[in-house]
Parts: sequence; C-alpha cells; structure tokens
Amino acid sequence: MASEKIDESILEKLLKDNKIATLSELKTSLNTNSTMTVFRKLKELEYISSYSHRGKYYSLFDIADFDHYGRWSHQSVWFSRYGNLIETAKDLIDHSTAGYSVKEMESILHVEVKHTLLNLYKKQRVEREKFDKVYVYFAIDKKRFKNQRLIRKDKVADIHFDLTCEIDKHSHELKAAIILFFSLLDEKQRRLYAGLESFKIGHGGDKRIADLLGLDAHTVAKGRVELFTDNVEIERTRKKGAGRKPVEKKRQKSSKKLKD
Repeated sequence: MASEKIDESILEKLLKDNKIATLSELKTSLNTNSTMTVFRKLKELEYISSYSHRGKYYSLFDIADFDHYGRWSHQSVWFSRYGNLIETAKDLIDHSTAGYSVKEMESILHVEVKHTLLNLYKKQRVEREKFDKVYVYFAIDKKRFKNQRLIRKDKVADIHFDLTCEIDKHSHELKAAIILFFSLLDEKQRRLYAGLESFKIGHGGDKRIADLLGLDAHTVAKGRVELFTDNVEIERTRKKGAGRKPVEKKRQKSSKKLKD
C-alpha cells in the first residue's frame, strides 16, 4: 500500500511540474512498462487526455484552466473538459447559437474536424443542412435544431457588422456615447446587449466585447446564450396600474361631469 501511495505522488508531481506528459514519460516516472498500471494511477488522480495529437498527451483536471468553450491548451496541445474530440464537437454543437460549419469549428478547436462531424452525423447524434453550399451541423434535439436553423438563416442573410471595428474607425465622441448608453442599462440589459454584439462579431466576440465594455467574458457569453436560447425572462417595465387609462373609463367620467 505504501508503494502505491509513493507511485501516485510521483505521477502527480511529474504532471504538476510539466503540465502535460506522454504515456512513455508517465511509464518512465513510475519505472514500469505496464500501461494498465499507469492508467490505474491516472484514474485515481482524475486525468484528462488531449483531443489533439491523437490523444497522445495527458494532464490532470485540476491543472487545466478551461475557457468558456471548455478548452485548455499547453504548448499547442489541446484538451477539453468534455473528453475526446467527438464528445467535444458534440457538446459545442448542442450549445451553439447557430450550429457550426467545419471551418467554424476548426477555428475554435484548432484541429481537423471534418471526419469527426461526419461521424456524428452518420450516427444520428447531430443534424446537418447546407447553407450557401456549405454543410452546417446542428443539435439533434428538434426544438434546439429549429432555433439554431432560424438564427443561422438570419445570420447568412444579415450584413456582418463588427462593433469593435466600427468603433475603432470613429471618434472618441462615439466611443463615449456607446459607453454612456451602456451605463444607463441595468445589469441584465447590459449582459444581453453585450451578448447581442458578441453574436454579431462571431468567434472571439465574447472577449472583444468584454474588453470594450469592461465586462468578464463569461458574463458576455451568458448574455449571448440567454438571448439566443429563449432563456430571457420578460418582466413588466411599468408598475401595475401605470400608463394610459382605458378610453371607456375616461368616457364614463366625462359623461358623469355633463350630468352634474
């Protein structure tokens, strides 16, 4: 039992010192040729394997600093909180606002995904449809697919507008006006507005809008998801009884005054 403890601590130290390691390096650190022994130790430490480099590299879940896509990289080796490339692609599609084409997903994951997405489609784990002669992959859930497809259709038809680019071209007065407008919104409205502008930009929009408006990128991402997944609670903007009074009541009061 003592040697088991020592072996585990050696493995943990290697990974914490180097962040990532190959199976060969792990075997050397444990002074063993047994693959089963290495994986038994890794399992005790809650390990993750890379979705890039054919799963050649290993690390620990606690070491990884995952971003809002669930990705983490070290020395150009990519890991995902969702596991291998297939599961990572599936999760990204399920939680996307307008599905992903092969090119769009490759820009996020930094690896080739053509065969991965085709595999998911053949196994009926995702839907797909052509937009401008390019296949776009959507969630298999019918309601989610319908929403993603509608947004994709609008996105294709829409003229792309990059808020950060437009601001860079204009005066300090315009920047000040945008910041002033943003400051007049309440917390929820700020989040949704930031999410809307992030969606217009596309990939990388969360960070760019967060930097522009002084928000956390996770807040921007949350607003974007809320806005495009029908998850926004519509609240009353007027108190009960406020606003114009019904015409019928006004008529009743007018007729009463005439009688008096």
